[in-house]
Amino acid sequence: MSEVEAIYRIWLREVIRYWRDKGRIASSFVQPILFLIIFGGGFAFVKIGTVNYQSFLFPGIVAMSLVTISISTGISVIWDREFGFLKEILVAPVSRTSIFIGKALGGCTTALLQGIIILSLSFLIGIPLAIHSFLISMSLMFIISLGIVSLGLIIASFVETFENFGVIMNFIIFPLIFLSGAFFPLAEAPQWLKIVSYLDPLTYGVESLRNVIIGVSFIPFTISFMTITLFSFAAILIGGMAFNRQK
Repeated sequence: MSEVEAIYRIWLREVIRYWRDKGRIASSFVQPILFLIIFGGGFAFVKIGTVNYQSFLFPGIVAMSLVTISISTGISVIWDREFGFLKEILVAPVSRTSIFIGKALGGCTTALLQGIIILSLSFLIGIPLAIHSFLISMSLMFIISLGIVSLGLIIASFVETFENFGVIMNFIIFPLIFLSGAFFPLAEAPQWLKIVSYLDPLTYGVESLRNVIIGVSFIPFTISFMTITLFSFAAILIGGMAFNRQK
């Protein structure tokens, strides 16, 4: 039970830390909403198949909000290392795998909370989201968040300063988002861009969410779901090994 309790305590600490940082909560909503209202609204005249561009963009915005908050979870590791708290956790009589799982679940929970709030705004742009679609979307968001949070923790395991983490985080976030098909239909993209996008794990997260939310997808749902699930599972394994190398 000590391992389970350790996971719970670390998870709770991450959630409380996020909840108390009101500025972080507010700022994390600004970019996705601006993209949806201004970028999506500006191209509302564009039709992607049978849906308008703003509706097409919405699942991508949900995924973008998940990525932004998920990968920034790694900052908590650097913060704890900077103030010596990480050393106290690492010498505690619990496995480092449990510490990693607690942090990953904490980051995943905060990302999921934000994603749910943005997902709940679907009615504002005329997307009728049924209960079963909402629940399936939540499950997908959890899987996506878990993979991206693990990626952020992997980066934090090898980076010593906030500045370096910020540079690497931005270097990863923008390609992940912009190559995922969040802002453009993959079917209309040039062949070279399709190939690059198919190498982006977030592409499959966006496509699976788009399939469930608006019923439009350029990749079969089964393939998207299996790929994003395998990515998250692999990220957790690699993250756990990286965390066990912490000094």
